Amino acid sequence: MATFSLAMAQVNPTVGDFAHNSRLILDAWREGRAAGADLVVLPELVLTGYPPEDLITRPAFVAAAGEAVQALAGSIDDTGPAVVLGAPVALDNGAAGNAALLLHGGTVRAQRLKHHLPNYGVFDEARVFRPGPPSGPVAFRGVRLGLMVCEDMWFPDIAETHQESGADLLVVINGSPFDARKGDQRLAHAVARVTETRLPLAYVNQVGGQDELAFDGASFVLTGDARLVAQAPSWRPDLTVTRWRRDADDHWEPEAGTLEPVPGGPEAIWRALVTGLRDYVQKNGFPGVVLGLSGGIDSALSAAVAVDALGAERVIGVRMPSAYSSAGSLDDAAASADLLGIHLETVPIAGAVEALGDLLKEAFAGRESDTTEENLQARLRGTILMAFSNKFGHMLLTTGNKSEMSVGYATLYGDMNGGFSVLKDVYKTTAYALARWRNDHSAPELLGPAGPAIPEASITKPPSAELRPDQTDQDSLPPYDVLDEVLERLVEDEESVAEVVAAGFDPALVKRVRSMLLRAEYKRRQAPPGVRITTRAFGRDRRYPITNRFAD
Repeated sequence: MATFSLAMAQVNPTVGDFAHNSRLILDAWREGRAAGADLVVLPELVLTGYPPEDLITRPAFVAAAGEAVQALAGSIDDTGPAVVLGAPVALDNGAAGNAALLLHGGTVRAQRLKHHLPNYGVFDEARVFRPGPPSGPVAFRGVRLGLMVCEDMWFPDIAETHQESGADLLVVINGSPFDARKGDQRLAHAVARVTETRLPLAYVNQVGGQDELAFDGASFVLTGDARLVAQAPSWRPDLTVTRWRRDADDHWEPEAGTLEPVPGGPEAIWRALVTGLRDYVQKNGFPGVVLGLSGGIDSALSAAVAVDALGAERVIGVRMPSAYSSAGSLDDAAASADLLGIHLETVPIAGAVEALGDLLKEAFAGRESDTTEENLQARLRGTILMAFSNKFGHMLLTTGNKSEMSVGYATLYGDMNGGFSVLKDVYKTTAYALARWRNDHSAPELLGPAGPAIPEASITKPPSAELRPDQTDQDSLPPYDVLDEVLERLVEDEESVAEVVAAGFDPALVKRVRSMLLRAEYKRRQAPPGVRITTRAFGRDRRYPITNRFAD
């Protein structure tokens, strides 16, 4: 009985680092050879890192990728498996294609171009690539491989072309970023293609972080009758070897393999935040991070993610008490630092706030105190934190969440200062769920404490910016459980005001939230990047004009 061995290699490439990415590919090839694999499959555009964005429009970049492909091909001889990998290829008139390449015996044996170029959300591939035509399978060692690139699996035509051209199995290479709703969609589309064609399918995805995107791996194999028989781990590099046999009806089918659990809910989001922050810091060469510790849920949660991602020795916390800081908040910030084992600095700002007030007293004479004075405190804190960042080289983390950024409950050049925002795409209610999950769970690959990582008081007390006496967030905002549900409908689902009201929400509240959402666009344009975990993250996914008078 004929057999075939396919190794799924999910790796963590770095955009533009051809030498590093080539080493990852060759390491996977050698590991596959040692395991007796016939074919090693790597992710979409693994050679360049994904997504390369407008680097693809630079001819020198595409040419460098071509040179790297040829160098790799020369190393992948016929003593071991073939390699399927993703790389850009130069086409005529200076255009480029997003290709799946099969390398073996010192040459590029086959090339298949991506046909469906996604042009929504975080994807702009129609802008930088030219689509290829639907193509038939590639024959290798007695198996006809239907090579597909990511989005091609989300539509029936490419799989149908392979099936009609005699393919034995579908091989899909992917650069599919995580969002909390997406895992089931991937599997559903794969099952649909298998159901339509009756062909088994191997799906290979990358892992790691790239700017705002986090990639979760979780590569898998389906049989021709759509049974899941192999599942690679999530969130870490891995080479999963799958064995295949040709049955009496001349069909190739995979044998049952290991099914690694795929985390969902708060655990999946936590892994995304840790992965995104870790790779942003490490791939950009920062020695660590610094952040303000207020004693509240957002800063405590951000600090816990940072320690899980980088280790306690690479995280600095700074308390900056003002005249309105409660003793409890100072204690909670200290408790957060103690739980995590990070270094904590304390820089009192009451005197500096008073001095700034004195500087402006004459100019502001006759005017009541308002948010101007509150923002002075926030901006002073931002200045101090940037001083720590400059002095020690650590990247400054902002700690605001998606609920606050949605409605503009943040201070430009104050608490919005920073190079990266861990909670940028995390609603406040999700932040509480994450804190509860992390206090009850850990894992060896998380570098923080095995026990609780967030003080209980930071979770249970009413949230407050503490910029005036007895202030709470709910002085200015609706309760977060209500606010977040309205925001999810307005942002994630793009519902109209009428649709949200029809779902049972107060019309005045919905109109108020919609107004705050639109008015805060100018702030969001100036916010730092952060890990994307939803289908409509601010920035790349949701691009609204700042000057905008449309109101539904």
